Amino acid sequence: MDYKNVQPIADFDWNAIDEKAGKISKVESAEQNDAYEKTFNSINERQVIEGSIVSLNDREAVVNIGFKSDGVIPVNELRYNPDFKVGDKIEVYVESQEDANGQLLLSHKKARILKSWDRVNEAYDNQEIITGYVKSRTKGGLIVTLFDNIEAFLPGSQIDVKPIRDYDVYVDKQMEFKVVKINHEYKNVVVSHKALIEDEIEAQKAEIISHLEKGQVLEGVVKNIASYGVFIDLGGVDGMIHITDLSWGRISHPEEVVQLDQTLNVVILDFDEQKRRIALGLKQLTPQPWDALDPNLKEGDHVKGKVVVLADYGAFVEVMPGVEGLIHVSEMSWSQHLRSAQDFLKVGDEVEAVILSLDRDNRKMSLGIRQLMPDPWMEIASKYPVGSRHTAIVRNFTNFGIFVELEEGVDGLIHISDLSWNKKVKHPAEFTKIGEKIDVVVLEVDAENRRLSLGHKQLEENPWDVYESLFTVGSVHQGKIVNMNDKGATVMLPYDVEAFAPMRHLDKEDKSKARQGETLDFKVIEFNKDSKKIIVSHTRTFQDSVESGREGDDRKERNQKKTVKQINDNLEKTTLGDLDVFANLKDQLEKDDK
Repeated sequence: MDYKNVQPIADFDWNAIDEKAGKISKVESAEQNDAYEKTFNSINERQVIEGSIVSLNDREAVVNIGFKSDGVIPVNELRYNPDFKVGDKIEVYVESQEDANGQLLLSHKKARILKSWDRVNEAYDNQEIITGYVKSRTKGGLIVTLFDNIEAFLPGSQIDVKPIRDYDVYVDKQMEFKVVKINHEYKNVVVSHKALIEDEIEAQKAEIISHLEKGQVLEGVVKNIASYGVFIDLGGVDGMIHITDLSWGRISHPEEVVQLDQTLNVVILDFDEQKRRIALGLKQLTPQPWDALDPNLKEGDHVKGKVVVLADYGAFVEVMPGVEGLIHVSEMSWSQHLRSAQDFLKVGDEVEAVILSLDRDNRKMSLGIRQLMPDPWMEIASKYPVGSRHTAIVRNFTNFGIFVELEEGVDGLIHISDLSWNKKVKHPAEFTKIGEKIDVVVLEVDAENRRLSLGHKQLEENPWDVYESLFTVGSVHQGKIVNMNDKGATVMLPYDVEAFAPMRHLDKEDKSKARQGETLDFKVIEFNKDSKKIIVSHTRTFQDSVESGREGDDRKERNQKKTVKQINDNLEKTTLGDLDVFANLKDQLEKDDK
């Protein structure tokens, strides 16, 4: 058809067309627009949909997603796959339906990332095994790429079941993992390769343990050494040798017996299928040392050994590897004082001891070292005869006396009544202190029961023999009231001799009562040497007649003369002449006599 000769109709009414268009209703127009819109796909922003590449150049790719306009993505988002071409289907992420230029904005990279995140979450929910690429090393582990887009962290502790010393050997390798943790807020993913190995090991363990028997000997490799034992790899399952099952002898650390990566034979002592625990032994593969002990060894024999353990109650001595004897602390010295084994021995000491008991069936041996020293009680009677004087050390107090030590292993008791002639001692702590020296006299020896009865006051003559002549009944002496109670008063007479004045004997001549602290004259109305008791009265000093008083003075003078003579005689004796108190007493009486 020749369009060159076609001419427009001269009388065509263009206004009629406009008028016809104007006659279309708004409803018809909306229906037409709706029909037009339905010819395109309905899309939402931030949605991943499939599209096809309609054009491709060095800078961008045009993708048709069935929308009223095509979208554009940078070509560098497709460079991970150089085989992309026009017509290929790809997934894209709708960033915006229309930008400032009216252009549909798409992203293939974000679509891939979102899809990868969906795969990561799916793998985590289903505990799926996935493959990843070890990209690089970082602090504490490795960086792994999952599904080409997601970077995950592989901690060093999750690489393998055994400790890894060099992480670099895993870089640039493909490995299988399990997703063990996802932090959606920070988009962090943690994976584990160790979990896959553990699953395999658990299956192997179940198989291996099902064939184990107590007493079975297996070959294993030392996998780890701790202070309490050794972990052995039995070829897929681990067992432990406790430190006490490594050697019959005592050891301070397993490294004294085994080394890391050492191959050795072990025996199964026990196992728990539920807890997957296997107890192993090494020493059980060697003879029991007690069985190799000299059969001729018996009680009373001497043995040598080394102290391996110390306790408060004693020391364990190893007489041969695996054979120990106990030296109880009571067998370390003849002394009866409670002491600790550390006072006599220390770990590592080489000692000689005597076998006190030997029980081969129960593998027990008790030893003693004091038996190697002479028993001080064997010659006690000759060394500490009755009446002999010695210096001892105060070791302990009781309510009834003082225990003292004369020498190592020889103790004695000073009864509280044998401490002083004059002073009434309520408790030994008032008289001396622990650790101080004290002079004693042997009063009684009981070698059979290992008892010595000692005295301290017996170092001096009994002053009550002198007091008997000095404080005769009826004699008057000046005294000071040092204490009072409802029954009477304690009166201190000359030479620190205590007397007691009943309350009715404290009336003074002016009808008042004597008071504490006063110094008055007192008349002796009772004297008992055996019970060491003197009863005095102030009242009787002025109630008696003048004549009785004069007769009393004469009697007092005669008694004092007699006492002075007796003291002069006694002072010639060594035991009494050394006492200052009686020397002073003698001087005073001589003055009174003059």
